[in-house]
Amino acid sequence: MLDRWTTGWLKGGLECGAKWLNKRGVSADQVTLAGFLVGMLAIPALAMGWYLTALALILINRIADGLDGALARIKVTTDAGGFLDIVLDFIFYSGVVVGFGLADPAVNGLPAAVLIFSFVGTGASFLAYAIMAERRGLVNITYPHKGFYYLGGLAEGTETILFFVAICLFPAAFPTMAWCFAVLCFLTTATRVWGGYKTLSESEGYGEE
Repeated sequence: MLDRWTTGWLKGGLECGAKWLNKRGVSADQVTLAGFLVGMLAIPALAMGWYLTALALILINRIADGLDGALARIKVTTDAGGFLDIVLDFIFYSGVVVGFGLADPAVNGLPAAVLIFSFVGTGASFLAYAIMAERRGLVNITYPHKGFYYLGGLAEGTETILFFVAICLFPAAFPTMAWCFAVLCFLTTATRVWGGYKTLSESEGYGEE
């Protein structure tokens, strides 16, 4: 929901960073992989209760995620790079939740499991629609910088980052915040399924069935 605004705010800084990396011969895929590996370190950090350390690792991962896209646009965007980026992103998102589950299984286990379940819904609806929209040749107007048709929702990248920041700063509130964010994810999934189906139906000429 907030991505369309935060993208514009961060664009200048990310482009400057990408140009600096490009001059030093760093590729977008290298940034993607490095950011992922750093982000994965947040899982053991969370399990050990090192929440501020985990937060720093999470933020580095998210900065890398912005830089790799900006860097790819300087050089050339590739399907392989886009595939790597989105797959590792979803693994990272779930990994953070697993880290909180490991930190206190008795208290965080159930809300963490439900939250990951909700992530499956948002991720599946997101990727399935992107594939179908590409086949239909639909144009992405809201998110023209994306390498595929990006279907938005209540819980997008910006909201997820803010959620991660909040649970790292207030780890005792993880169960409550996880339940609340899971509800947002379920609503996002529902709107994506309905909106995606309606859009694809109309593009095929049988939207009134």
